[in-house]
Amino acid sequence: MKKIFWNKKYALKIAKKEKIKIKKIHWKIIFFTRNFYLKFHIIPSIRILLTAINKTYKKKLNSVDLINLFPKNPAIKISKIAGIPNPKKCI
Repeated sequence: MKKIFWNKKYALKIAKKEKIKIKKIHWKIIFFTRNFYLKFHIIPSIRILLTAINKTYKKKLNSVDLINLFPKNPAIKISKIAGIPNPKKCI
């Protein structure tokens, strides 16, 4: 099996397949999630993700906002685009 190295080009390709047009806030969420996973070897919970994004970027995002940004199943789509494993529990 061919190993794929993650980069922004790869992320954009996956996002396009998922019919997500990546904007600045998407990148913030994707990079936070990816960096969190690479540092702690676990996927951040939605609560941790929202708390960190809201605190770091002075945003007021909630779980509905995540669903609007990453439709149907945000946790799985964020993980897929970030090039990390799918979370065990999803909203």
